[in-house]
Amino acid sequence: MLKKTTGIVIGYTKYRETSIITKIFTRELGLKSYVVNGVRSTKSSSKVALFQPLTLVDLVVYDKENANINRIAEIKSDSSFQRIPFDFIRSGISMFVAEIMGKVVYDNYQNELLFDHLRKQILTLDAEHYQPALFPLYFLISTSRYLGFEPEDAADFFLQLPVDQSGRIYNNKVQFLDQILESEDHSPPVIPGNAKRQLLDDWILFYKIHMDGFGEIKSLTVLRTLLS
Repeated sequence: MLKKTTGIVIGYTKYRETSIITKIFTRELGLKSYVVNGVRSTKSSSKVALFQPLTLVDLVVYDKENANINRIAEIKSDSSFQRIPFDFIRSGISMFVAEIMGKVVYDNYQNELLFDHLRKQILTLDAEHYQPALFPLYFLISTSRYLGFEPEDAADFFLQLPVDQSGRIYNNKVQFLDQILESEDHSPPVIPGNAKRQLLDDWILFYKIHMDGFGEIKSLTVLRTLLS
């Protein structure tokens, strides 16, 4: 059956000589895998750009019940990025966001509110005058709300983490997180680089606590460098 939907590309893997298998989080159908034939051939190489992480797409797909992999009948860009591909900081953040998405949504998982939130976050990252230094933290914080484990405040957040080696929580981290939680994304507080990196590690740990099999974030090393 043909179905029309919108989607966010999480990424793709190479398949055979010229094809790919792509994972796309769709609004109406949830997370789906699609095989796309010939997209890596010389004549069609430009089309593979549609399957880069976080690309927003409109698509018509064949959707067979219980099929692990389906096919795409039509696909086109929903919104062309203006900054993400050309700004190394935003590009690095986009890889982090795509990796997080790949861990919090799973096959056939459908959540329109989460989809709308993720799409809005991606467009914010691409906005011309947006300052992305705190985007990874805002992204993790706001997304936790749609996944069902948003903390009430900074104190509640740190109480859910294992106590650090010194046996106490540093007050400055509580203060900085409170500032972030109380601020708007478009008017972020000034947070020292070291504190940003520590809070990012704390939030990754928070996700690991609440999501089974969350695992390691491969893009985190690069992201820490970008946030320095």
